[in-house]
Amino acid sequence: MKKVAVVILNWNGRKLLEEFLPSVVNFTNTEIANIIIADNNSTDDSIEFLSSYYPTLEVIALPQNYGYADGYNKTLKLLNHEYYVLLNSDVEVTANWLDPLYQYIEQHTDVAAIQPKVLAQHNKSCFEYAGAAGGFIDKLGYPFCRGRIFNQVEKDTDQYNTPLEIFWATGACLFIRSSDYWNAGGLDASFFAHMEEIDLCWRLNARGRKLVCLPESTVYHVGGATLQEESPRKTFLNFRNNLLMLYKNLSENKFKRIYTQRKALDYLAALQFLISGKRPNASAILKAHREFRVIQKEYVKERDNNLQRTTNSPIKTIYQGSILYDFYLKKRKIFSDLKWLE
Repeated sequence: MKKVAVVILNWNGRKLLEEFLPSVVNFTNTEIANIIIADNNSTDDSIEFLSSYYPTLEVIALPQNYGYADGYNKTLKLLNHEYYVLLNSDVEVTANWLDPLYQYIEQHTDVAAIQPKVLAQHNKSCFEYAGAAGGFIDKLGYPFCRGRIFNQVEKDTDQYNTPLEIFWATGACLFIRSSDYWNAGGLDASFFAHMEEIDLCWRLNARGRKLVCLPESTVYHVGGATLQEESPRKTFLNFRNNLLMLYKNLSENKFKRIYTQRKALDYLAALQFLISGKRPNASAILKAHREFRVIQKEYVKERDNNLQRTTNSPIKTIYQGSILYDFYLKKRKIFSDLKWLE
């Protein structure tokens, strides 16, 4: 059996499959990998398209739309491969994209997951928001990337072409050991979408496993193809899931200290949305906090389990500064300005 399963989760993405699946078929080394389409009960003609144009590809038809997290969980449970690649349907891969990732993780047994360099499909000279050249979080849980801080996206001038240990690897193209995936509990299905890969990566880090960005491999990502940028639904999921992630992975004392600060900062973000005429987004942030307070008690056992399996070593890829303070007050707009890690 081949060692790698490249799994594309699809929901009503016929047009995306038509545009981007050819690159996956043409540039994936099928001597080491199977290409598998998992369909989240699409109501468009995705299945018919695949049957007509890609009859040899394996298609797993799920009975309902489980979202990103549980859609992958239910699909991956059916597979027996040593490695999974969770690949978004709006990703264009490049020649020889898979082999460097495979070779690196084969040679580094302490690495649980790895990602390529992710550039913007609509502007291939720039990094892409969701992953860039590797993901990080700051001490308050705000995510950022090597190549992207908040909405400030850098041009790719080969400045981040060295492999680097990272905190989180993008869910747009996540190459992960199946053993690590399941040992860490897989993606959290209750997240539905957004932040779930960062939450998974936090659990991997906490268990002493490493994550790496390998820029030798490059892919192009559209981004926002499932939920449009700055949609209220996306705002809600990002803020709620970020709070859940913090609660699940921090001790009670640490969480309380951080939550006090986060609540104030998130309410400022809501005010900014309101001032800029985006009232639904402001309401989405308030709703995220309300829902978090209601459901956090459901995560007590999971949090206890996470903390019991955590090593005592500090996670060096958590930035101990405030990325908000650095970005808005110190005007450190690009990753290299932080003078951290590299």
